[in-house]
Amino acid sequence: MKNTALLYMRMLLIMAVSLYTTRVVLNALGVQDYGIYNVVGGFVTMFGFLNSSMTSATQRFLSFELGRKDFNQLAKVFSMSLNIHFIIALAILVFAETIGLWFVNTQLTIPAERMVAANWVYQFSILAFMVTVISVPYNAIIIAHEKMSAFALIGVVEAGSKLLIAFMVLWCGFDKLKLYAILVFAVALIIRVIYGIYCSRNFRESRFRFYWDKSLFKTLMDYAGWNLWGNVASVLYGQGVNVLLNIFFGPAVNAARGIAYQAKGAIYRFVENFQMAINPQIVKSFASDDSKYMHQLIFKGAKYSFFLLFALSLPVLLETEIILNLWLKTVPGYTVIFTQLVIINILIDSISGPLRTAAQASGKIKLYQAVVGGLLIFILPISYLFLKLGFPPQVTLYVSITVSVIALLARLIIISPLVKLSITRYFMEVILRIMLVAIISAVFPLTIKQFLSEGIQQLIIICFVSLISVALVTYLIGLSRPEKIFVQVKTEQIIGKIKNRNV
Repeated sequence: MKNTALLYMRMLLIMAVSLYTTRVVLNALGVQDYGIYNVVGGFVTMFGFLNSSMTSATQRFLSFELGRKDFNQLAKVFSMSLNIHFIIALAILVFAETIGLWFVNTQLTIPAERMVAANWVYQFSILAFMVTVISVPYNAIIIAHEKMSAFALIGVVEAGSKLLIAFMVLWCGFDKLKLYAILVFAVALIIRVIYGIYCSRNFRESRFRFYWDKSLFKTLMDYAGWNLWGNVASVLYGQGVNVLLNIFFGPAVNAARGIAYQAKGAIYRFVENFQMAINPQIVKSFASDDSKYMHQLIFKGAKYSFFLLFALSLPVLLETEIILNLWLKTVPGYTVIFTQLVIINILIDSISGPLRTAAQASGKIKLYQAVVGGLLIFILPISYLFLKLGFPPQVTLYVSITVSVIALLARLIIISPLVKLSITRYFMEVILRIMLVAIISAVFPLTIKQFLSEGIQQLIIICFVSLISVALVTYLIGLSRPEKIFVQVKTEQIIGKIKNRNV
């Protein structure tokens, strides 16, 4: 609870800053240049499949060794992870400057007069991404030690820096797209230095020393190798769909998709921060062979993730157009439907977070990654088929939502025997409860909406009614009896403290 509270304070500030930053950057760059930055910068992150697989391995093994309290092995894992991430950064540079450079200059739909600026974006996006790759072991060791206060503070500094560069771009007379790419790289470099200084001063195992262990390297790479397939699938369907939309519809639709994913990121941070707080505990409980506690974390983590996200998402789903018009001065076409479908998609995916962590904790991820990765990668060819047949761009998200539901069921079936998890109990305690909460809590705000006229007043009323409705139904239906007792006790304690202060 403490770690989640710290991360939420960080997240609320970052969310406010990020939403405003998006508005400033969109107005400074314009729809076309914003779309170019989104598709070119997003294309660079496609090379992240090389990094993402190792990121999962780093976080898993660091948390696992902490759970075992083997600090000597912990230092070895950190050093090997950092060495491997340096190699990954160089590999990304080679791929990006060969295949990637050819693709950006010959395959993407970019106006000829903006091609030079697009290449500036591409080069500085590569550098920023390489810096991010090298930062992974430092982020992972902070999370493994559950030092969320430091993680939160550095995140706030990063968000503030991005807001500053947004205003710099707005005020500067230099080519705004080029300048924005340069400044984003500068912020990534500064944050990397801050992470390094903090870790070296607080965690002895994070002080870099050249260490190479062939056996440990093989263990990490075997684990990362199976993660690689899942991450390739995730990157391909995410950024691959973005490239498809660029080819079929041009940069304006990329801008709409980029804004929808900015909104997704702002909302989903609530769940990410909550899951970030419980993920190390899932891995540590598996390492210490505490199955009962691990199962509790999986059930509660899935439920609470959905409830938190749904409480924020319901008013956004009901009032998407009004919110986007207030947020942005210019709302590109398709942004409303993209935003609504993206939120529905992340509501489904939010349930899967603790299951993914349980699979990582077990270390037996071959079947999991093969099946789930295979399902996710099918999104790209299916989306291409529908777009080729003349369907509108939002069809890509309908495909993604359908596959997400199938992937959730596949995760549950595969993970159940790995961690001895009851599928029946999971459906009763998680799936059934969240479905009832979602359906019942949406009825009241939907009914109220029919009697209101569009405007700010309607938005305020719907937001208030939605939050109250979700909170009430979650308490009555979503929580088990022990959870209700826990809430009652904590509420009484808080009220008691308030009364004592007043006295």
